[in-house]
Amino acid sequence: MSVYLIIGTIIWVYGLSLLRRTKLAAFSFIWGSVGLFFILITLSNRYMIWLFTQAVMRGVGWIGEVAKMSTNLTRYSIISIANASSPVNMVIDYECSGVIETLAFLSLVFFFPMYSRYEKLFFSVLGMLWIYLANILRLLLIIIIVHFSGGQFFFVAHSLLGRLFFYVLVIALYYLVFTSSQLSHSIYFAFRERMHHLLGKEGERK
Repeated sequence: MSVYLIIGTIIWVYGLSLLRRTKLAAFSFIWGSVGLFFILITLSNRYMIWLFTQAVMRGVGWIGEVAKMSTNLTRYSIISIANASSPVNMVIDYECSGVIETLAFLSLVFFFPMYSRYEKLFFSVLGMLWIYLANILRLLLIIIIVHFSGGQFFFVAHSLLGRLFFYVLVIALYYLVFTSSQLSHSIYFAFRERMHHLLGKEGERK
């Protein structure tokens, strides 16, 4: 672990405790979530990036292979997209893995003051699944465009349309979790009631 990371973490913890003692909730949220994000990004090692990359590739890969639009080169983290002219190799790297977006979301949820611990856990899991599926849909959109339109459309599909599609879904998630509090609370309570109902039925069967 880097000395700078240790010093930065100590400063972050001290600043967080100071803001909480002075009951500055807004500044505590900003300081806590931003600091936690940078700490998690710094701690995200090659294994975590590889894990996210492989999860995304496996989610996209079987759909592309079944539809005969792409082939996974798992060892090299490459998706080879078939088209009429020549295959286009798309590298699934740190940026495409969804690590940054996932850690940013988790950092915000962890310090969001309006939720209880169980709500934070619920929305953390929901957000991770949402971002994962959004990333898979983004890559599938790129594969479909390149497969049917040709390799010359890769830049437009990857850098413009794919990113726009992905961030629209991420913004929708942020709106649901951080802006529309009444809707997010109702989703959580509906999920909790559903789980209680299912667990109650299991208990009756036993």
